[in-house]
Amino acid sequence: MDESVVVLSALEMRRMIGSRELSPVELLDACIARIEALNPAVNAIAATDFERARAAARRAEQAVLRGEPLGLLHGLPIGIKDLEETAGLLTTYGSPLYRAHVPQHDHVMVARLRAAGAIVTAKTNVPEFGAGANTRNAVWGATGNPFNPLLNAGGSSGGSAAALATDMLPLCTGSDTGGSLRIPAALCGVVGFRPTPGLVPNDRRKLGWSPVTVVGPMGRNVADMRLQLAATVGLEASDPLSFAVDAGRFAHVEPFDIATLRVAYTEDFGASAVDNAMRETFRAKIDVLARDVKICEPLDLDMGDAHRCFDIVRAQNFVADVQEIYERDPALLGPNTRTNYEMGRAMSLADVAWAHAEQTRLFRRFQSVFERYDVIVSPTTPITPFPWSQSYLAEINGEPLENYYRWLALTYLVTLTSNPAIALPCGTDYAGMPFGLQVVGAHRGDARLLDIAQSLEAHWQRDAARRRPLPDLAKLAQPVPALKSIVTAPAVLNG
Repeated sequence: MDESVVVLSALEMRRMIGSRELSPVELLDACIARIEALNPAVNAIAATDFERARAAARRAEQAVLRGEPLGLLHGLPIGIKDLEETAGLLTTYGSPLYRAHVPQHDHVMVARLRAAGAIVTAKTNVPEFGAGANTRNAVWGATGNPFNPLLNAGGSSGGSAAALATDMLPLCTGSDTGGSLRIPAALCGVVGFRPTPGLVPNDRRKLGWSPVTVVGPMGRNVADMRLQLAATVGLEASDPLSFAVDAGRFAHVEPFDIATLRVAYTEDFGASAVDNAMRETFRAKIDVLARDVKICEPLDLDMGDAHRCFDIVRAQNFVADVQEIYERDPALLGPNTRTNYEMGRAMSLADVAWAHAEQTRLFRRFQSVFERYDVIVSPTTPITPFPWSQSYLAEINGEPLENYYRWLALTYLVTLTSNPAIALPCGTDYAGMPFGLQVVGAHRGDARLLDIAQSLEAHWQRDAARRRPLPDLAKLAQPVPALKSIVTAPAVLNG
């Protein structure tokens, strides 16, 4: 099989499978060959499941030949973020405590992907328990950026973003608390979508009523990503935030005329530290965008004490998730996870009540913006990728940041509002690395936001300065001795 098939869009792959132009077995073999060729350079892939995937691909091929009804994702290989459980396949959460953990059941999103015909091929790398936007852990090591493997791929969905950018897999999953779908997508030049909480069911949250953490799709373009989304949305008894929805609305675009688009833009939401050079990059992108749309005006919004609010609602989740481990021995947790737990442990019920009230106030203020505008646009990240060997970003413009995740404020401020948001590739930044615009839609306006994003993407594709950048795969295929030290523990593979 010609390996060039891996560069096709997932949508085109699915069409060709359904018309018997492409064999699921040949497609999977091409993806595995690409993984084996390029993963040593970026370390995006954690556990693999190649043998079971090949058996699933053979079954998928036979279903096509028999003329059976085919699911939305029939025969498409997919990577599952290593925070989501996969039955029979190693799931480590990036923690040495789970180095040998093989779940008996799928995460509900994974189960829906399999039911739609997707072929689970591998797990993708994460930081320990998803804590931090630098994908590195003591089990699998660090994931490098496909545009420069010595730099950060973002996180916590960094493995998924790097796998997509290098065409190892046509689809991957992600999850997002403070920007974990959006930040790696922006840094690696792919698409990451944070859906409205509950749109894609999530049965992994111990605090089931908390809207902070969501699961969702990643892809190389908006159409691929929404195909995956359509296979996963809808009501689910295990998730109290889930709700019924017309899945077909997400699979099919309703064209949006960007000449009618009303944009509110902000460099920093009035509250985020942003590198001066990134501000200049963003201003240049906005100057060009303003010529394409009907309205493009600066955002004027009081974000309140959003940083303290996020600190509290984030820490709650870590208290719920890792309390038993911490109380057994704090040394069992990495520094990021331990810091989050200890922050939460020091908080009072009064702190929690204040944070939820503040989040509600922020939500209501934020929704009023959409009475005048269709979308809010900002940078996704405040700075170009830094070395993955640097655990986190400690300062911006020479000013120290308060904690290890404060540099994620551009995305976590949006998390607090519960609005859907997408990271959309828009050319390169001041350092020649991928630049992602964060585009935020109205409350529960996921489908319309995706229509807008797809129209912007198509328009930018005609502009060399704004189309999605591509990494130099030939360079990645060459040995990179410095990266061999990334893996700090034996890779435990299943299958």
